[in-house]
Amino acid sequence: MTRRPTHILGFYGTQLDAGLRPDRWERWRPTVSLFQHDDLQVDRLDLLVPPRWEKRAEGLIADIHQLSPDTVVVAHPFLAPDPWDFEDVYAELDDLVQRLDFRPDDVDHYVHLTTGTHVAQICLFLLCESRQIPGRLIQTGPATRGPGPTWSIVDLELSRYDRLAARFKARREAAQGVLRSGIPTLNPGFAALVERLERVATASRAPILLQGPTGSGKTRLARRIHDLKRSGRLASGNLVELNCATLRGDQAMSALFGHVRGAFTGAAADRAGLLRAADKGVLFLDEIGELGLDEQAMLLRALEDKRFLPVGADKEVSSDFQLVAGTHRDLHASVAEGRFREDLLARIDLWTFHLPGLAARKEDVAPNLDWELERISEELGRRVRMNREARDRYLGWATGPDATWRGSFRDLHASVVRMATLADGGRIDRAIVDDELVRLTPHAGPDRAQRVLGARAASLDRFDRVQLDDVLAVCAAARTLSEAGRTLFAASRAERTSVNDADRLRKYLARFDLSFDDTRAARA
Repeated sequence: MTRRPTHILGFYGTQLDAGLRPDRWERWRPTVSLFQHDDLQVDRLDLLVPPRWEKRAEGLIADIHQLSPDTVVVAHPFLAPDPWDFEDVYAELDDLVQRLDFRPDDVDHYVHLTTGTHVAQICLFLLCESRQIPGRLIQTGPATRGPGPTWSIVDLELSRYDRLAARFKARREAAQGVLRSGIPTLNPGFAALVERLERVATASRAPILLQGPTGSGKTRLARRIHDLKRSGRLASGNLVELNCATLRGDQAMSALFGHVRGAFTGAAADRAGLLRAADKGVLFLDEIGELGLDEQAMLLRALEDKRFLPVGADKEVSSDFQLVAGTHRDLHASVAEGRFREDLLARIDLWTFHLPGLAARKEDVAPNLDWELERISEELGRRVRMNREARDRYLGWATGPDATWRGSFRDLHASVVRMATLADGGRIDRAIVDDELVRLTPHAGPDRAQRVLGARAASLDRFDRVQLDDVLAVCAAARTLSEAGRTLFAASRAERTSVNDADRLRKYLARFDLSFDDTRAARA
């Protein structure tokens, strides 16, 4: 098989390649070492020579010809005005590359990366990656374990490096796991949101706005964003949290921007304020839509200039913080109503993420249930688990139409806390779940008797109406008449010799001219 011609482009190494003394052959010289290998034959070398090194380069070329007399060596003056300026170096290299004759179909082209400044090496890499130079990268090294110098190809196809690609994938998944608190998601929309948020949090210092219903996890997510920024070295300071709904009047200004002693009644000492506490870190302002207009104006100035004036002070202070804002409001509607500044919204609306509540992510109820059980087990100091029947019963209701989860993940947390607290021996059984579902189901909507009976509900005594509403809640949560009966009459079953809960419930419903199927109207 005929060998293809080999062409190499590289820099004259002003430190390592230099040398005219006889002992130069005892030293490793990167460009000379290209010609000291039986398995690498170079037919042409284009050598880039910086100013004032022309004479030394002539000596190098002479040494190359001693080793490889047939190699054609062409020296090119490299005249970039500033060898450490990326734009100058890249422009000079790009002009040279346009003049060279590359024939990748017939010639094997290489770029020698071992010599030249770091700026030059990066520019050569970019020219190869963009295929302006249709060749591969080659590097040389001094003798290590073998008898002579080494050479190797630097492969730009990272996909061939399976272990390296796996490391990148694992790192990305770990970052996304941080944002999800380690909870896997089965919701494709939320998975895409987490991936995008991870990229923004680790690449940008711009404000991030988290919109979502109460309990959708904005505070927890803000804490994870701070963790990501610290691990990615975008933030070195603390996370400072504030719910803006708790602030009013001078208290708001003082809490955010600080004050000096005597600024107002009760200001007995200087106060730094939360913005300064978040210097070099992250400031999380939950319910930012509740801030007053004056505080909004001050916050805008602090975001844009990193400077602000504490209450009562005559000298500005600075804080280089990154903002994460949370709200359950439609801030654009608040702007239209005059309750939120349009210029501030424009500043914080660069990266906005709409968090779905638990009701919109019901496929994620199961992994979040497991996570809550783990967390509560740690808090209680004892293992808490659900048996299979109890788990299936709970998830069947929690992912069904009755579970509106108005309080989102807070409701789920409270529900699991109640069940775990009542679990003797740390085991949540069916009876505990049934009791919890009776408690939860009325939250799906008020006055089920009204929805099932219509106008007839008005004729019921209040006592009967309250009792019927509870019975309807249990029926709405149950799959069958027998299942609802067992829940309703669980306490008295042990005292009866004959047990027919379904018939007992059927007779109760018949008092109101209702069947079990009619109770489906009680669903939210």
